[in-house]
Amino acid sequence: MTASSDFPAVRGKLLRDEPLGPFTWFRVGGSADTLFIPADPDDLADFLKALDPVVPVTVLGVGSNVIVRDGGVEGVVIRLAGRPFAGITAEGDTITAGAGALDSMVAKASAKAGLAGLEFYAGIPGTIGGALTMNAGCYGAETKDILVSAWGLNRKGERVEYALADFGYTYRHSEAPADIIWIEATYRGTPADSEAVSAKISEITSRREQTQPIREKTGGSTFKNPPGHSSWKLVDEAGWRGRLFKATGGGAMFSELHSNFMINPGEATAADIEGLGETVRGDVKSKLGVNLEWEIKRIGRAA
Repeated sequence: MTASSDFPAVRGKLLRDEPLGPFTWFRVGGSADTLFIPADPDDLADFLKALDPVVPVTVLGVGSNVIVRDGGVEGVVIRLAGRPFAGITAEGDTITAGAGALDSMVAKASAKAGLAGLEFYAGIPGTIGGALTMNAGCYGAETKDILVSAWGLNRKGERVEYALADFGYTYRHSEAPADIIWIEATYRGTPADSEAVSAKISEITSRREQTQPIREKTGGSTFKNPPGHSSWKLVDEAGWRGRLFKATGGGAMFSELHSNFMINPGEATAADIEGLGETVRGDVKSKLGVNLEWEIKRIGRAA
């Protein structure tokens, strides 16, 4: 058991001033005032019920699509890690997965179960919790196309259940309250040949490896695609592919391989990365007349 004098007792880990950079793909950012890694969903529910409601709560998954600012994150950062949050089971034509399960592992589980429709998850470098929050998708498919239902915990630690229609999904957006911490989701696939599903997953994985800087310190797609436009083309036309931008550190840039992916080429700060994004947004607006919206989540305080 780990406890802190002014926080509820927990069975998981409760860590003070914990650096968050190592938990993110960009490898930048400050520390969490407090990081909580719950032992299981009951541990999380009990903690939320007892936590002072004025304490800010932020959820962090595998950090594949987030910038943690250099000043760190106020309050409690909750990270759903380990087997209690990452289970995946198949029954009939459905797949049920914990919010901490990697999207790619859910895709692989669907192939093993002989279910088609979830293959696109192999191209999304995040967890089920993040996919639910932002209607994650790629290669012509989205979470809304396969989701049946999900359940989670609200800020009071109460269980809430959502059917697909309750999410109000649109492109990279959900109408569900932002304070819900998703615990588990159920998806429906279409019975298919396992080898055929695996082949499609391999194709998606290969395509991603060839077109995205997945071995760099990156955060995935930086901007949403504006109606009628591709963000990578707009970044390209504005002249930002491979161009270094520095704010307070070693600098950040948009990848030469895919110009909607920012990368930390070495010693970037969060200010470098976010500053690059904001600078490019302004440049695209002034040069091309198009508004770019962030797809990457930004959390915490500036240094």
